[in-house]
Amino acid sequence: MNPVILGIESSCDDTSAAIIKGDTILSNVVAGQKVHEEYGGVVPELASRAHQQNIIPVVHKALKDAGVTVSDISAIAFTRGPGLLGSLMVGTSFAKGFALARNIPLIEVNHLQAHVLAHFIQEPGQQHKVPEFPFLCLLVSGGNSQIVLVRDYLDMEIIGQTIDDAAGEAFDKCAKVMGLPYPGGPLIDKLAKEGNPNAFEFAKPRIPDFDYSFSGLKTSFLYFLRDHIKEDPGFIDNHRADLCASLQKTIVDILMEKLVAAARKTGIKEIALAGGVSANSGLRQAFLDGQKNYGWNIYIPKFAYTTDNAAMIAITGYFKYLRKQFVGQDVAPFARMIL
Repeated sequence: MNPVILGIESSCDDTSAAIIKGDTILSNVVAGQKVHEEYGGVVPELASRAHQQNIIPVVHKALKDAGVTVSDISAIAFTRGPGLLGSLMVGTSFAKGFALARNIPLIEVNHLQAHVLAHFIQEPGQQHKVPEFPFLCLLVSGGNSQIVLVRDYLDMEIIGQTIDDAAGEAFDKCAKVMGLPYPGGPLIDKLAKEGNPNAFEFAKPRIPDFDYSFSGLKTSFLYFLRDHIKEDPGFIDNHRADLCASLQKTIVDILMEKLVAAARKTGIKEIALAGGVSANSGLRQAFLDGQKNYGWNIYIPKFAYTTDNAAMIAITGYFKYLRKQFVGQDVAPFARMIL
């Protein structure tokens, strides 16, 4: 009989709960936090307080939407890290209390590993194709930019990663410089569709092997705007769409160049995309181009499973449940964790 896993995600500013039976998702509820918008970024203390307010209602709705009761839950999986420590503590504490009260197994989940395994979530009544092992996964989010070699559900190796800023961070910080509200990444994507991606050129770093760097791009973008604003104070307003399109093209080119190199060196043609930035239309198109130009078999998750969500925590919990990888009540969250 397939286990029923309750997943809890609270690594940043989204409180999420999901129910999965086997590998089939039954519910996935996410509560966001608008309180951070006026600050231009996530405020950790405010985030943890909001998680405390949201977690009980979110879990209640997830159970109700799935049509299950607490007595049906076989195990509870939670995000142990990486993330904001205060936010992680809320989810960890709830999971430990729930597991203790119900006398069920407790499963800790690495948030990054969960992003990769989101590809294996199935939905009721429809079976979608999943990556075959081994595969490469480009994991791109606000805090991470990595190329992951995935040999098995629980056997992953980072073969390339950012040495400073992540791609999502570059999107958001460059958006802020242009006066766009937080989060800026989705707005850049929207405006880029109206602009010319070849209008402007920005610096591309030369980093060895498969690693990334985006700090130089941010500096290049900032100096570019500073110099042009001296000549034309309305430069940003007059060229916002072209700026967004050119910036997006640069970031996507940087990401894809390393991914193509990794695919060539490993000989792997199973290529997956994961993380919040995978919602970016330019990056998705680059994957489609990779399928056409290099014969890749590509895998792009549904939007609901790209940003922080508990469905990906639950599916990871399912695979760990099958291998009886449980933890005790002494488990503690970690702000920094690696695969």
